[in-house]
Amino acid sequence: MSFVIGVDAGGTSTRAIAVDAAGTVLGTGRSGGANPNSHSPSIAVAHLAEAIEGCLSGLNVQEANACVVGMAGSSKLTDPAVAELFDATWQRLGLGEVQVRTDPEVAFASATSAPDGTVLVAGTGSIAGRIRKRRLVATAGGYGWLLGDEGSAFWLGREAVRATLDALAARRELGELARSVLAEAAVETDDPLLAWQQLITVANAEAPIRLARFAPLVSTAADAGPILDRAADLLAGLAREAREPGEDTPVVLVGSVLAGPVGERVRAKLAGLDVLTSTDGVLGAAWLAAVEAYGEGAVRPAPPARVP
Repeated sequence: MSFVIGVDAGGTSTRAIAVDAAGTVLGTGRSGGANPNSHSPSIAVAHLAEAIEGCLSGLNVQEANACVVGMAGSSKLTDPAVAELFDATWQRLGLGEVQVRTDPEVAFASATSAPDGTVLVAGTGSIAGRIRKRRLVATAGGYGWLLGDEGSAFWLGREAVRATLDALAARRELGELARSVLAEAAVETDDPLLAWQQLITVANAEAPIRLARFAPLVSTAADAGPILDRAADLLAGLAREAREPGEDTPVVLVGSVLAGPVGERVRAKLAGLDVLTSTDGVLGAAWLAAVEAYGEGAVRPAPPARVP
């Protein structure tokens, strides 16, 4: 029985599935994060191997026709030493040639069979990409928390903390968002000056990216509308920047931020375009592998009852 393998290797988890030519999922595997930028390459390849071996349980790897790995941090493989480590892992697993694709590419493929379009990603960070022939050929944003990540969870969390500090500094009555930010930061004093000082201390005591933990508060606070609107403006702007004039291809939304009220606003700002939502990156990777093995008519994988 011939089959293909799709892998979604993220920063916190790695999932792999084996799919036959009819689109049926034959096996699944899971492990820890395999982003070689946020984990050591040796840990990343170990997690990849564990997930792939899990999905191959009971299957003959010699019957695998193609394998596509969608990987956050795939740029790390431009380091020859890291690439050699990954290549050795593919060989040990008996996979032969493996295609490593960017996570925006597999996310786009999970939502549409179209070869061209735009992918907009907004999770902890943010980036928009132009897809041509299912490859990422241009980007907008994606510079990280220090230089960009507009509209991302980091950005939302930072704006929530800044708005709270502004309210405390001006001695304004605190709204729902400010109160929830102070509670999340474990700032319990009623003294505005002391609360201002403590919140600054808490925010600066952690890694900057930890500001993303305040993002969910923005999505639920009744008075956070202006921040949500601004985030949607920025993200829709990234998507438009990644597109060519007059382009009518699909726009695929990816990431936790776009699953909530920011996503609703982005959809409204992109009205008139075919806006889709990424379903599951691992299914996109498997379909790209199927196209590689069986051609453009390849059946899209049907998700099992639960992809791990």
